[in-house]
Amino acid sequence: MGTGERAAVRALQQAVSAGTTPGGVLVAGRGADVELIEAVGWAECGERMRPMTTDTLFDVASLTKVVATLPVILRLLADGELALDTRVAEVLPAFGGASPARSAVDVEHLLTHTSGLPAHREYWRLGLSRDALRERLLAEPLRARPGTRVCYSDIGFLALGWVAEALTGRALDRLVGDWVLAPLGLRRTGYGPRPEADVAATEAGPDGRPRTGSVHDETAAALGVPVGHAGLFAPAGELATYLAAWASASEDWLPRALRDAATRDRTRRLGGHRGLGWAARHDGHDQLGDAWPPTAVFHSGFTGTSLALDPASGRWVVLLTNDVHFGRGRGFMKPLRRAVHTALAP
Repeated sequence: MGTGERAAVRALQQAVSAGTTPGGVLVAGRGADVELIEAVGWAECGERMRPMTTDTLFDVASLTKVVATLPVILRLLADGELALDTRVAEVLPAFGGASPARSAVDVEHLLTHTSGLPAHREYWRLGLSRDALRERLLAEPLRARPGTRVCYSDIGFLALGWVAEALTGRALDRLVGDWVLAPLGLRRTGYGPRPEADVAATEAGPDGRPRTGSVHDETAAALGVPVGHAGLFAPAGELATYLAAWASASEDWLPRALRDAATRDRTRRLGGHRGLGWAARHDGHDQLGDAWPPTAVFHSGFTGTSLALDPASGRWVVLLTNDVHFGRGRGFMKPLRRAVHTALAP
């Protein structure tokens, strides 16, 4: 283990020792080579103390966007079933409604978070049926004209999942299974629910017990089916395999040109730096620190998860924690992520 790897592990150990996060798994490598894998702390605290292991499954929250929904959409682009300028309302008529602005939203707007949709809406609090909740989300008014500013949006990736389902006539989890998980040999990754004993606990649910195997995201839970913005569970090692596939020059899975297009900053003048799905360097959601190059991309998940990738050097880092097990909004993950990624910069 090199100096950088030791410093990264030490940062995670210090966070656990200080009680700022329950535990985590850190995997880093370059290309197909795994250079570091370490588990620290606890998968669950309280009455059912369980140690974290390298095999622990995590609710990866918004990593679902880039691990599940993004590659499905890229596959549809590669196959010519979809184009970046395809209007969303052409596939999902309910999305357009009577609004000319909404009718102008295209697939690239959703992928780059420039559709004008808000970040999220808490319609799950209304106790609506699944169909009524979906209808409400599809009709959500825009907050800006499409293509004029970046606003990271769960609703946009919900819509992308529904676009994929409408085009193929297949459920999103089946598409993810056939187009992502099976080709890459990811046997334990998938949508929940999952066996409690296998999963790092997240925040307590309405019954006062930590969620262990059921999805943390309230909108995903209320919809009750696999969706595009959250809901995937995965172990760190399989996410490492996923990033290694992104870094590969191989054309066996997704065309390299599409992967390159996805990691290129496409929104420099719109108040944010976004690729297709990914956050590019210096975006408001970028938590890589100063040492990573301009070619690197990043994505995080609300539960305490993150992925980092530099396609140019092949460097990648998976940092999974169950930070939200101790409660939300505590502010400890950003400095931990920056410390880990600074130590592991290409």
